[in-house]
Parts: sequence; structure tokens; C-alpha cells
Amino acid sequence: MLFPCEVVVKFVLPSVRAALAKKLISDYGLKQIEVAKLLGVSQPAISLYSRRLRGGALNIEDYPDIMERIDWLAKSFASGGVDYKFFVGEVCNICRIVRAKGLLCIFHKLVDSECSVMVCDLCKSISKNFGGRGLVY
Repeated sequence: MLFPCEVVVKFVLPSVRAALAKKLISDYGLKQIEVAKLLGVSQPAISLYSRRLRGGALNIEDYPDIMERIDWLAKSFASGGVDYKFFVGEVCNICRIVRAKGLLCIFHKLVDSECSVMVCDLCKSISKNFGGRGLVY
């Protein structure tokens, strides 16, 4: 049995990092090494994200509400207005959106045979009980 957060680590976080890296490089002209330092990963990881060899499980660009968060986060990074607490809070907010949309379900089923996508509404119910609010930091 895997917790949803474990599935997020494998599938969603790399996709978030890839989308964020792409924005920072293409829209703000940052170098791969600079993006790597900002995101706390290696430069080779950023290279893999840039070439879509990593972080492609969830195509975040297909979801305007998630991309709005990515755009805002990239702008904040580029202006130097991001600290650790802020970054973690925003990534958690993005994960909450992914869960509320049911986007995590297919990945959960892939890695956990005990997960039944047809009957599980755990992520959606958690998001609903959370009230749709973002995290406060």
C-alpha cells in the first residue's frame, strides 16, 4: 500500500520541476546550473527535464490552473522572492490541485495493485475536506 504522497514523489514532483525549469530557462533566461541551484537538484537533472527525458509523466502544460501556479512560481524565483518555506508551500498547493482533479489516480494504480481507481476517491475527498484552500505559510 502506497500513500498518495509517495506517488507524488515519483510522478508529480518531477513533472513540476520540469515545468518550472522550462519556464525559468525559456522565459527568464536562467542557465541550467542556476535553475538546478534554485530547485535543489543537479544540473544533469535539469538537462534531463529540458530534453523531456525526465518529468514527463504528467503533462502539466495541459492544465491552465496548474500552469498559472508554475508561471507565478517561476516569476517569483526569477525576481528572487522565493524562500524554502514559500517554495514548499507552493509545490504542496500544486500537488493538492493535482489530487483534487483526480490526476494522481492513474499513476497510483500503476504502482499499487491495491489501489482501485474506480472506487477510490481518497485524494478528491481530502481536497474537498481541505476546503480548496491553499496552504498558508
